[in-house]
Amino acid sequence: MASSSFRHLLFCSLAIIFHMIFVIIPSEAKTPFRPKALVLPVSKHTSGAIQYLTSIKQRTPLVPVRLTLDLGGTFLWVDCEDRYVSSTYEPAHCGSAQCSLARSKRCFECLSPPRPGCYNNTCNLMSLNSVLGSGGNFDQVGQDVISLHSTDGSNPTKIVSIPNLLFGIAGLGRTKIGLPSQFASTFSFKRKFAVCLPSSRRSYGVVFFGDGPYNLLPGIDVSKSLIYTPLIVNPVTTGANYEEGEPSSEYFINVTSIKINGKVVSGFSTSLLIIDKEGYGGTKISSVNPYTVMETSIYNAFVDLFTKELSGVPRVTPVEPFGVCFNSTNLGSTRVGPPVPTIDLVLQSESVYWRIFGANSMVQVSQDVLCLEQLQQLSHILIFLYFREKFGCFAPTDSL
Repeated sequence: MASSSFRHLLFCSLAIIFHMIFVIIPSEAKTPFRPKALVLPVSKHTSGAIQYLTSIKQRTPLVPVRLTLDLGGTFLWVDCEDRYVSSTYEPAHCGSAQCSLARSKRCFECLSPPRPGCYNNTCNLMSLNSVLGSGGNFDQVGQDVISLHSTDGSNPTKIVSIPNLLFGIAGLGRTKIGLPSQFASTFSFKRKFAVCLPSSRRSYGVVFFGDGPYNLLPGIDVSKSLIYTPLIVNPVTTGANYEEGEPSSEYFINVTSIKINGKVVSGFSTSLLIIDKEGYGGTKISSVNPYTVMETSIYNAFVDLFTKELSGVPRVTPVEPFGVCFNSTNLGSTRVGPPVPTIDLVLQSESVYWRIFGANSMVQVSQDVLCLEQLQQLSHILIFLYFREKFGCFAPTDSL
């Protein structure tokens, strides 16, 4: 276990509260109000590592807690060594239903006086910082109260308190202790959630848990304008928090080809688009990687075709961390961003594709310099129908 001073400096430097793992166990008490959907706000943090943050209220008495949003994160976790005080905190004892739900295989003994995060005969899981890829501690599973807003799809409504949440970063992964599963279990709605990430620090995004509508604009339910593709299970564990032999908690989709202005990107092995027996390959949807990450041969082929399709615009010296940048002085703009080649991620058939416009493929790094990012998840609504193993995506079009 790393020293407490290391954790304190690491997590405080990110202005996030991490470290202990929580899971929701439905309360015996009857809940007078059962929402059909819940909502969390999302903001963009750009100082240092780019992250998407959300906030909840937790503990008794309730205190606000900021968390990094991790689509593939296994569970919710916070730092119990940073003034964690709560009269409703309960450790998850070895052999309990909570430990079974968390699939914990380890029992924890603590030599210090009892406190949240330090109880004997409790189960634990490995927690890693998915943004920095650091940590690797086995930390205690516990449960406590959290509070957040319900929603009617257009506006926040009543505040809902959840009495026994197993916690540990705001993990939305496909596990029994991921937030979508815990919320669905507690309030008996479907394991379904929708994410819209903000484009800048000046705007806000949202995560919906449960059924729609998802009215991001007045009177427009974006869930009605989606393309859907199956979610793919990677049988090999991946991501920051994992257990050997477990399938990945992260979300993968089947991209069969990539097109730029309708032309297929070639010059790489298409087998790279398929998850192999070691768990490598395929296409993962991530919120902790702020920009697209491509295998080298795919990236080179992609850039080669994109620059050919945009040959009329002068290239300039790349600005880190980007590899290809353009002089945007005379480029202009459209309702869907800079007028650059469209990118299509072709899914299960030629007629089903995720189209990426300039607003999501380019980054304006200065007044006259525009860089190719390939794909950000900005201005997109991403809907994960975990209970149906389907993924839906929606992006702005010229008709909106």
